[in-house]
Amino acid sequence: MSANAAVAPGIRVLPEPSDLPEPLPEPALDALRLETVFGALSDPLRLTIVRKLLLESENFDHTCGWFGFDRPKSSLTHHFKALREAGVIRQRQYGLERRSHVRVADLNARFPGLLAMVASWTPQT
Repeated sequence: MSANAAVAPGIRVLPEPSDLPEPLPEPALDALRLETVFGALSDPLRLTIVRKLLLESENFDHTCGWFGFDRPKSSLTHHFKALREAGVIRQRQYGLERRSHVRVADLNARFPGLLAMVASWTPQT
């Protein structure tokens, strides 16, 4: 099954470039735990990060600056790390910057429908 096979409408899955750096440490597919993923997604900023990656990605992966959050870098680093350690996003180091994308195929395989719910969530304004 391709990465796009079970993707909900509106979710953007871009092709993986061939020359990517190795990902930073993350849980294996069979180690993903629903309660851990829910814990990471329970923070509105982290939920917004994942939703934006799902619906608005312009490239395969994105730097923290792409999101346009007015938050200290240390705060954003914490949130991205929480998402990566929960297995929601994959991060790679490109020189001095880390870029992220959602582990769509892995999450769809483990928790069908979860990303569709995240994509359909409406942030409070």
